[in-house]
Amino acid sequence: MIAADSDRKNVIVVGAGLAGLSSACVLAARGHNVTLLDKNDWVGGKAAQHVAEGYRFDMGPTILTVPSVLKRVFDEAGRNMEDYVEILPLDPQWRCFYESDGKGNLGNENSVLDLVSDVEQMKRHLAEFTGGDINGAGYERFIGLSKHLHEVSDRFFFWRSVGGLADTMDVGGAFSLSVLKDVLSLRMGKSVASVVRSHVPDGRVSQMMDHFTQYVGSSPYASPAVLCSIAHMQTEEGIWYPVGGTRAVPEGLAKLAEELGVDIRTGVDVMRIESNGKRVTGVVTANGELLPCDAVVSNCDAVRTYRELLDGTDQSKRFEKSNRYSPACSGVVLYLGLNRRYEQLLHHNFVFSKDPEKEFEYIYDRGEPAPDPTAYVCAPAVTEPDVAPEGCEALYILVHTPYLREHHDWKKMLPEYREVILDKLESCAGTKGIRDAIVYEASLTPEGIHNRYRVLNGAIYGLASHGKFTGAFKPGNRRKDLEGLYLAGGAAHPGPGMPMVMMSGWIAADSLDQDARGGKLTGARS
Repeated sequence: MIAADSDRKNVIVVGAGLAGLSSACVLAARGHNVTLLDKNDWVGGKAAQHVAEGYRFDMGPTILTVPSVLKRVFDEAGRNMEDYVEILPLDPQWRCFYESDGKGNLGNENSVLDLVSDVEQMKRHLAEFTGGDINGAGYERFIGLSKHLHEVSDRFFFWRSVGGLADTMDVGGAFSLSVLKDVLSLRMGKSVASVVRSHVPDGRVSQMMDHFTQYVGSSPYASPAVLCSIAHMQTEEGIWYPVGGTRAVPEGLAKLAEELGVDIRTGVDVMRIESNGKRVTGVVTANGELLPCDAVVSNCDAVRTYRELLDGTDQSKRFEKSNRYSPACSGVVLYLGLNRRYEQLLHHNFVFSKDPEKEFEYIYDRGEPAPDPTAYVCAPAVTEPDVAPEGCEALYILVHTPYLREHHDWKKMLPEYREVILDKLESCAGTKGIRDAIVYEASLTPEGIHNRYRVLNGAIYGLASHGKFTGAFKPGNRRKDLEGLYLAGGAAHPGPGMPMVMMSGWIAADSLDQDARGGKLTGARS
């Protein structure tokens, strides 16, 4: 429904990442006047693209799940997503490579397992892979649990502003025993890893299942069990590849935004959110320009929004005092233009560490790069050959690392860690001679991520989802401390990952629109 003239607001969206674009589209579709600002020269944030010497790389996210979220944004404007973004299903969804640890925990030799969406087919895969039915049966039970957690999340967690457990209880203004039963079923107090291992005994299978939660960049040993719901989201709707790369998603959203009248301004760095102490009044850019508005949607990191854009305000001081959030992990990305393909690689691949518990300990407890890391490898020429010259590959390799610490100097650390990563691919995934096949190379480190995307300490995924009771909760989208401020992005509810950040943008926009229609945005329109 389009807002009446009296309800229409002037809104500034700070940051044109996927969440900012989604928020701008929804707000414009509902009749608000929207200005979208980004400090970079492109829209899409981390969903950027790097093109060089005939190779094309997605720089940030490469896996699209839960496309119904993206579709809902287009639905707001009465448009068909398919007219803006073409997506192709990928099945198998992943290929998993395992390296023997020499102790029999991960088998006595290197092994390969494909993840497929169909549960019955996956059970057959697991029976063949493990030599028995126990893990397949456990996997089926796990997906059943995941489905339940997903359904509960849909009722109490998704598509509305949630900042803590109390917000999940506020459903229709009433609390009931059925609500309590659902909340208790979220397995609070249990970790993802403990739930996974209670279903499957094989270490390799559990390692694969742990990585359903790697979209949120947190340790499965410290993340709450409710995040097991991600498994059902993925198996239910599948994994998709946008033709043209994931860059096609922000391009499609930007096209929609322009059609809806959004004023998109790139190369505009917002330095401050202005307020009169109680409500938002505008933003100030790096060149000193004051842009008045009725409301702001910040697609910047939530902590940095309060720490930097609201610096010196009472709201900033209170947020810092109560700040319990820590950054999620960061990562090293290698973009390798190869003069050949490796036929054993699918579009999406995980090359697993031999000891996942030790790997996560290094990243999340010690704050140091893991000596034996897990590498995510994307080989998109399998699906779209145009990403590289004929017969070649534009390989994307992501290894999770700790978020930036003061003693980390990635200019010195990268060359050595690059060798660790390439050695891992050769020993585990059979990419022999990969160094000789590289004809183009670029990279991104935690330091580069921190500076390029204005995230907290180089964290790719915003804020960590650690804490077995409340780890899934992020700062709520509708801010209660400053009228007219709304948060969107991976460091806001419901968290990181392509579908979740787009959902956060929708929630921020929906919350703002509700407040405008309800007369809660009291500032005079500029």
